[in-house]
Amino acid sequence: RDGHTYNINADTFAGAIAGALNATRLLFLTDVPGVLDKDKNLIKELSVTEARRLIADGTISGGMIPKVETCIEAIEKGVEGVVILNGKTSHAVLLELFTEHGAGTLIVR
Repeated sequence: RDGHTYNINADTFAGAIAGALNATRLLFLTDVPGVLDKDKNLIKELSVTEARRLIADGTISGGMIPKVETCIEAIEKGVEGVVILNGKTSHAVLLELFTEHGAGTLIVR
C-alpha cells in the first residue's frame, strides 16, 4: 500500500549493475547495428573520448545518446567494454562473443 513506483531506464539500470559488479563486458541489444557515423556506417570501436565527441558534434543523436552515455558511465564505474549491437540479427551475441570483429560497436576507456 505504501510502496512507491519508479520509472527506471533499463539501460541505466543494467549499466549501474554491471559497474557495481566490475563486469568485463556489457552488451546492449538494440534494433540498430550499433553506433553509426554520419554516413550511416557502423563504427566498430570507440573510446569514451571519441563517443563524447560524436555526441557533441551531432553524429550520435536521438535515442542513441542516452544509450551511449550509459555505456560511458558503466566504463567509468569499472566495466572494461560495452557493446551496442542489433539483437534482431541472427546469432548476434555469438558473433560478438566468438568472432574477432564482433557484431556491433565496442566502447572502451
